[in-house]
Amino acid sequence: MVHDSLLATPWWVNLLILTPIVPYLLSKRGKVLLGNRRLLVSAVFGVAFGFVEAAVVVYLRASAGLLPGQQGFAANGFPGHLLRIEVFREAATMVMLVAVAMLAARGIRERIVAFLWTFAFWDLAYYLWLCVVIGWPNSLINPDLLFLIPVPWIAQVWFPVLVSSLTVVVILFCSRKPIGVRVQADSTP
Repeated sequence: MVHDSLLATPWWVNLLILTPIVPYLLSKRGKVLLGNRRLLVSAVFGVAFGFVEAAVVVYLRASAGLLPGQQGFAANGFPGHLLRIEVFREAATMVMLVAVAMLAARGIRERIVAFLWTFAFWDLAYYLWLCVVIGWPNSLINPDLLFLIPVPWIAQVWFPVLVSSLTVVVILFCSRKPIGVRVQADSTP
């Protein structure tokens, strides 16, 4: 996979840099408090699921003869029947991340933030585990196939790492309770 550009392809994938703005905008309408326990449990799930994702990718790369030292995972060199399975696996991954967000939070704003939080930890852990297990990526400028739905998304590794890192920072900032403010229980029935 050759991708020397700093920009992702297709062009609209670059709009994902705006992802960290979503929890900020949602918190402007009122604090999005998921609580430390829910954030921690969702993050732990994301890290564990990131390992599962990395393991699957290692197996996929091995089956396609694309192990470290080569140019990475190329959709055009991958057997068609496995590529279809990979597309469905990616869709199932998104369903699982949405399900965790549905379980972690009550309101729609909190669920969106919980999804972004869990997704960010999953994404960061994915690259960390790949680096630990197979030594890839060896640089943040390595190109990667990020997603296959609806078309292949290609970007250098720094891009998803930056988006996910900023998302975590913004959510931490937006979900913390203001200092000196006591949260009172709602007394309405």
